Amino acid sequence: MTSDIILAGFGGQGILFAGKLLAYTGLMDEKEVSWLPSYGPEMRGGTANCSVVISDDEISSPLVLEPDELIVMNTPSFEKFINAVKPGGKVFIDSTMIEEKSDRTDIDCYYIPATDLATQNNLKGMANIILIGKLLKETGLTTMDVVKKGIAKVVPPTKAQLIDLNLKAIQLGMEY
Repeated sequence: MTSDIILAGFGGQGILFAGKLLAYTGLMDEKEVSWLPSYGPEMRGGTANCSVVISDDEISSPLVLEPDELIVMNTPSFEKFINAVKPGGKVFIDSTMIEEKSDRTDIDCYYIPATDLATQNNLKGMANIILIGKLLKETGLTTMDVVKKGIAKVVPPTKAQLIDLNLKAIQLGMEY
């Protein structure tokens, strides 16, 4: 099985971190993985997206042109990538930041007010991880045990206090 995933939003929303988390969960599952970041010259406020491929087989290209799953956190990213999703694919949309709705009937769209949920639960800056939680629930991409290992790997030791908060954000997304 292969999952081609695109995560997209503004710089500062944790797009690359969320992609790295997915990539590490693939590694922890002993799968083939690629993580390809792409961002504008601005550190915050510019565009940011990344392609993640998690596969049982060798990966021929890290570039994802037609994702199976898409996480979008801003309107420009929604407009750019929504039509690229494969029929039968799943899209996870931060409905706090994106008012538009998809008119596609061949994909499943999940509208999660991730930014609002993060704020309400004292998880500021973790809307990205809430969306990852929803993706994990709806796709069955990996287990919670593997997610815990992935978070422990991707969160730097100097910020170890954030591990439990990330796990709480994952759980919020899974329960939404």
